[in-house]
Amino acid sequence: MAEAVTAAAAALLPGFPDEIVVWEILVRLPPKSLLRCRAVCRDWRRTTSTRAFLLAHHGRQPSLPVVCGFEKAGGYNKSILAFDHRASADAQLRPVARLDNDWFFCLQASCDGLLILSASTSTWRPCLAVCNPATRQRALLRQPRDASLFSLLGMYLHRPSGEYRLLLYRTSSRASIDGEDPLPERRIGCYVFFALGSDQPPRYIGGPEAAWALCLDTPALVRDSLHWSPVQHQGEGRLVIVFDTTAESFRQMRAPLVPTKSHIFELDGKLGIYSYDDAMKVVDVWVLLNYEGEVWEHKYRVELPAAEIRGQFGGREGRLDVSVVSAGDVVLLLLSCGQWLFYVDVDGVLVDSFRRDGQKLYACGLGLKQTLVPHAFFTALEDYTVNTSPFI
Repeated sequence: MAEAVTAAAAALLPGFPDEIVVWEILVRLPPKSLLRCRAVCRDWRRTTSTRAFLLAHHGRQPSLPVVCGFEKAGGYNKSILAFDHRASADAQLRPVARLDNDWFFCLQASCDGLLILSASTSTWRPCLAVCNPATRQRALLRQPRDASLFSLLGMYLHRPSGEYRLLLYRTSSRASIDGEDPLPERRIGCYVFFALGSDQPPRYIGGPEAAWALCLDTPALVRDSLHWSPVQHQGEGRLVIVFDTTAESFRQMRAPLVPTKSHIFELDGKLGIYSYDDAMKVVDVWVLLNYEGEVWEHKYRVELPAAEIRGQFGGREGRLDVSVVSAGDVVLLLLSCGQWLFYVDVDGVLVDSFRRDGQKLYACGLGLKQTLVPHAFFTALEDYTVNTSPFI
């Protein structure tokens, strides 16, 4: 692969072997910096535009926790940010997209650098939009035509077909707003929506009895399967619901014995589960050590610096929303309260705090691994745009 690219490029950087320039330097740059490097000369642009290079570049990008900025009144996303704990203090909370005030957006899913947003205006029916923040591309999805009938459970790459697909749960048996319902039987349950640019109607796959509960949480993608936080099953205790994205079928797996409501996250290719007490003083974290054997280990018990955090905004009482996220093999705790976001490490140390006037901050449990890999489905979709709404 490397030979094919470097053969087309001669003396990319005098004094350095092309192999080093391409596969040790350029491939490690953030997307914005790489796009600027393409302006240096034609050879640099040609070398960094091949699919092989772009796939390798995507593989080198960190998966950063996503933080959403909401309007204080209305609850719609107005900004999407990524948290990078490795950056300098003034650059840890980096903007990804600032959203147009004429649209009402809510971030729903993330996969391989692509984001799915629920979108509407005062005159449009609710719909779903796909966007790539790195390339600033956006388009409306053809299916489902009436997004108000569905809750998005997750987005995934279906490896046998190479398609990005959506898993949705139909929440209502009422008719579609515009009368163009591709599912005349109107069965409530789980559906697979095929390739993002497809007109093909969705396929009903039923789902587990507790499928409705999946709408309430963000899944973790591990081993080509989506996993949701444990839900109570009568007579069976709490079980993790799993969706195999290759076979497109559901199964269940054991969860650790957690005394309170828990949440799931991905940690460097492994599953993690965390819970916290009602007083928001202690967070417990479990990690799945043996996937096949379903063996969990209690990894961390973090005492939150609640008094120190409340001291940041005058000691006022307020609910802290706790999210345990990962950046590679590092576990981070992101706590939010109103306009404030707090970064706490697994030792319970308050590392830093951030504030955005006029917006409520919330770590939504999604990760963003930016990509410049081109996707043909964008140009085939309705209302395809670049560098326009929702990006401003």
